[in-house]
Amino acid sequence: QCEEAAYEERRYPAGKWACVTKGEPMYEQSISMSFMKLMRYICKENSVGCYLGMTVPVLNEIHLTKEGTELEREVVTAYYLPGEFQQNPPVPTDPEIHITERAPLRVITRVFYGMTTEETILREIRFFWELLGSTDTVLRETYIVAVYENPSIPQRRNEIWFICRA
Repeated sequence: QCEEAAYEERRYPAGKWACVTKGEPMYEQSISMSFMKLMRYICKENSVGCYLGMTVPVLNEIHLTKEGTELEREVVTAYYLPGEFQQNPPVPTDPEIHITERAPLRVITRVFYGMTTEETILREIRFFWELLGSTDTVLRETYIVAVYENPSIPQRRNEIWFICRA
């Protein structure tokens, strides 16, 4: 019981990310298509023509509808560029991939396992809000799903990130 309720606060430095935005009918379609584009970029489809190296977690930034009952269609999937490419990121050959400088981030995070579907994400967000109780220190409309393992792993490790206000 105790382990299940655990969450932690973390800080991440500013850095450059390769990002793809998709708005498919289902969350799973958006992240799958975006991740495949990012994998091609990581593997060779970039201006240096070589494997860049994998970093984790891969982030999926989501937004809730005004009612807070479902996800907006548009999902931003982001891959952190390895240290050696932070100053001079390789240019993607795919025009849908954008290199973005993201500001430092402070999050409250909680681990969950399994597939990430719209249903499981909404359940995790609701559960996390129950654990935190009423607070205005985090955003209510934007969340991040951090994925640490290959999407094909059935019990893969994920996290839900609540973004702290500046």
